[in-house]
Amino acid sequence: MEERDPIKLNDRIYLIDGFDLGVPSRTGTYVINEDELTLIETGPSPSVKYLKKGLATLGFSPEDVKHIIVTHVHLDHAGGAGLFLQQCPNAKVYAHPRGARHLVNPRKLAAGARAVYGESFSELFDPIVPIPEERLIEKGEGDTLQIGKNCILSFLDTPGHAKHHFSIYDPVSNGIFTGDTVGIRYEQLIQEGIELYLPSTSPNQFDPNDMHTAIDRMRRMNLDKIYYGHFGMTENVEQALGQVSAWLDIFMEIGEEAVAEGKGYDVLAERLLAIVREHLSGLGVREEHDVYVLINLDMQVSALGIIDYLKKIKQ
Repeated sequence: MEERDPIKLNDRIYLIDGFDLGVPSRTGTYVINEDELTLIETGPSPSVKYLKKGLATLGFSPEDVKHIIVTHVHLDHAGGAGLFLQQCPNAKVYAHPRGARHLVNPRKLAAGARAVYGESFSELFDPIVPIPEERLIEKGEGDTLQIGKNCILSFLDTPGHAKHHFSIYDPVSNGIFTGDTVGIRYEQLIQEGIELYLPSTSPNQFDPNDMHTAIDRMRRMNLDKIYYGHFGMTENVEQALGQVSAWLDIFMEIGEEAVAEGKGYDVLAERLLAIVREHLSGLGVREEHDVYVLINLDMQVSALGIIDYLKKIKQ
């Protein structure tokens, strides 16, 4: 895998590409260079080597890291936290109260991911190392963390993608680290002048109403920046939130039609992919564009979550 220098987003925040799934611009770690060096997300364990190299390029070592924050405990965001923590003697890990226990004992988390990713699981996620309880701190709605003389991060409970999800507000940049709550940004399209933001509706805690609530909450915050788990930063906040909100309604409508017809997640995934392809084709994106590798995977996982949600509410 080709290496890539950390991406400088502003004077104090960098993004290190973790080459999750073996793909560039998929999942990354944000580095906040304050008095106490702070990371947001680690990515899965195979990303840790890229994280360490990225830190070294910035002039840091794992010993310098004080805070490791994970927006939620899905393995593509937090799976490498235990492995990386072994090399960070001065760091603590911060997680949502509903997710923290799964970092201490990740067996259930691994089983859930194995069910989704099948034979690819080991290559994508191993090893999954438990985090010692004494090095794990829970943060919930309204909690804060001072990482610099002039920087106090705030935590917002933002379910929708998962119940164990928080977002982190950075007052210095008036920006928010959103994990997967308000969607995915496709960096691969940016170089062609196209901004695409799609909801991430993966199983098994997806709730469209909670997701809309989180989107609306962020709209009211008058943010200047959103930092996405997948992938990168946007300053076009209203456009991004508006897009993901609109696509969420489209996804749910297509999902309800598929369920009413007795179709499974595979048919729903095909329909979701088709409507996104149609949209991008209208913007001039070629059929064989690399971005479809990711969009195809995302529609597979999102279809699982939509079907799961619709079955639950009918019970």
